[in-house]
Amino acid sequence: MIERTLFNDEHELFRESVRRFIEKEITPYHLQWEKDGIVPRELWLKAGEAGLLCCTVPEEYGGLGLDYLFDVVVFEELWRSGASGPGFLIHTDLVATYILSFGTEEQKQHWLPKMVSGEAIGSLGMTEPHAGSDLKAIRTKAVRDGNEFVINGQKVYISNGQMCDVLVLATKTDRDAGAKGVTLFLVDANTKGFERGQNLDKLGMKAQDTSELFFNDMRVPPESMLGDEGQGFGLMMTKLAQERLAQAIRSATVTETVIQWTVEYTSERDAFGQTIADFQNTQFVLADLDARATVARVFTDKCIDLFMQGKLDAVTAAKAKMVTSELHCEAVDKCLQLFGGAGYMWEYPICRAYADARVVKIAGGSIEIMKTIIARELFKGRLNGRNGQ
Repeated sequence: MIERTLFNDEHELFRESVRRFIEKEITPYHLQWEKDGIVPRELWLKAGEAGLLCCTVPEEYGGLGLDYLFDVVVFEELWRSGASGPGFLIHTDLVATYILSFGTEEQKQHWLPKMVSGEAIGSLGMTEPHAGSDLKAIRTKAVRDGNEFVINGQKVYISNGQMCDVLVLATKTDRDAGAKGVTLFLVDANTKGFERGQNLDKLGMKAQDTSELFFNDMRVPPESMLGDEGQGFGLMMTKLAQERLAQAIRSATVTETVIQWTVEYTSERDAFGQTIADFQNTQFVLADLDARATVARVFTDKCIDLFMQGKLDAVTAAKAKMVTSELHCEAVDKCLQLFGGAGYMWEYPICRAYADARVVKIAGGSIEIMKTIIARELFKGRLNGRNGQ
């Protein structure tokens, strides 16, 4: 594996502590959590105490004020362990970031310390039955009534939905204004009219709770608005590169991990008087995947570096998300094949990794959306309104 140059000694010391936490507090229980469809709230409190949540939140809001690479370390080690359950990514990389970037001082003081400690769990309420990647098409509406907004609508496929205490909620405050009619609210889950639907039964990532959410005449004050009225779509667009980078980090890490699992398994498993690793087909499949995993890793690390400099643009993030997601799905498929029948058994991590992988071509923007973004940049000014423009 090529040497990575992003991390310093402090990051690597932190990585060791994260690995110990995962080995002690997550790995022994994860199979049961997959059956339960949820992780216990106590895990969030333990993770907060261990410093694994919201590493970049400044000290004045209860955090450690560390750089983004500390969050990256947490995400990488979770994915390397095969633990898809704890929804730390949504909580840390999106919800806390939205509050820190766009929240009022009162909102930051109220929510961020609780999110750092794990006392409050964050979730992102954007996707709807009729609006996935097309966020400006959302139908959840917020209507001003005196000194309040009355919110009605529905969200679906919401990670951390069963457990969340605070929700960044996308609404329409002007149904006729398109993207300019979208407004974000920071909603306390205890607000009257906030209702949770069932915990959805998914193909993979079974330990991470995923829910429908309903809002029935839910009243919130204007002070709960995140940013200004009508700014929501623009605010969401500023975070898409970061969201897609996180997906690339995940895919690059899982790809490397499943290759290593497969090298170890095929080196020990005998067939026809030799190990499976002795067959040229095994060697060629893994050599090809490993070479492309190295390319994906180098590109992803470059994108992390660009993001930390404030230079990661939407097109580059889309490229990273697209190529790593496709490689991720190909790698788990080919590696499972080399496990044979064992690879089809849920007790083997490669089986769970296969099931968990499929969503990466959808989450954070579908592969088709990524291709559209890249194509628009390639053909800028040449498409004459075609291709959805």
